[in-house]
Amino acid sequence: MLLEYVQAALGHAKYEILADDGTYYGQIAECNGVYANAQSLEACRRELQEVLEEWILFRVSRQLALPVIDGIELKVQEVA
Repeated sequence: MLLEYVQAALGHAKYEILADDGTYYGQIAECNGVYANAQSLEACRRELQEVLEEWILFRVSRQLALPVIDGIELKVQEVA
C-alpha cells in the first residue's frame, strides 16, 4: 500500500526548467512542502521521491493526516 501511495503521488508531480539557472524543479502540489531541485530531470525525480518518502515518514511519526491520492488513503492505527 505504501509503494502504491508513493507511486500515485509521484504521478502528480510537475516539473519545470528554471529560467535563471537551467536546473529542474519538481513538486507535488497535493503534498505541501514536497519539492526538489537538481541539475537533471532524472536527478530531480530521484530527489523528489526521497523528499516524498521523508515527508510521509515525518507525518506518520507526528500522527498527521496524509492527503488521499488517487483514492489511496494511508491511515496510521495503533496496534496493541
